[in-house]
Amino acid sequence: MSAKRDEGANLLEQLDQIAKGLGETFAPFCEVVVHDLQDPARAIYAIHNNLSGRRIGDPATELGLARIADPQYPQVLANYANRFPDGRQAKSTSIGIKDSKGIYVAALCMNLDLSLFQSLQSAVGQFTAIAREGVTESLDTSNADIIRQRIDEFAARQASTPRALKAEDRRALLRELKDSGHLEVRKSMEVIAQHLGVSRAAVYSYVKQP
Repeated sequence: MSAKRDEGANLLEQLDQIAKGLGETFAPFCEVVVHDLQDPARAIYAIHNNLSGRRIGDPATELGLARIADPQYPQVLANYANRFPDGRQAKSTSIGIKDSKGIYVAALCMNLDLSLFQSLQSAVGQFTAIAREGVTESLDTSNADIIRQRIDEFAARQASTPRALKAEDRRALLRELKDSGHLEVRKSMEVIAQHLGVSRAAVYSYVKQP
């Protein structure tokens, strides 16, 4: 039993080094997590570039529990759709790690924040757009996705991402949203705060500042 624990501990230590390297390479838009499947109640062993708000010692996910229950579960699941708790879209890859007896003891997971690339996509779309005479626009401001889209477009114009905007840029963004009537939408402050990665109090302060 002691030898098995030593083997598992060594695997986790080595995985953490790999995770750290991947995290530094793909910062700031990729979260890298090491899961200890030997302790599902406290499965998160390490987390680099924390984008999901989870903590070391948090329990295993459904995928981790599935691996624990079935040694035949696929070892590599690549590029599957996922979502962060605040609604940001993610693309995830999970790699299961087995011990010498073929039992899953750990997992290395990468969660890619797609908002940066969506902003780049928006910037490219803006750059290649062709104006057409006689075209009118109507925005449905009752849809929270419209607010997120406006924030993404603003961030793209600044060559940034929503969460990387500077304070003065956030103030300018809130002025635009206010002038366009988007702040009148129900729960708009909550939507804006989540998309910018700040508190609602911070959003209110940006609105009040000139």
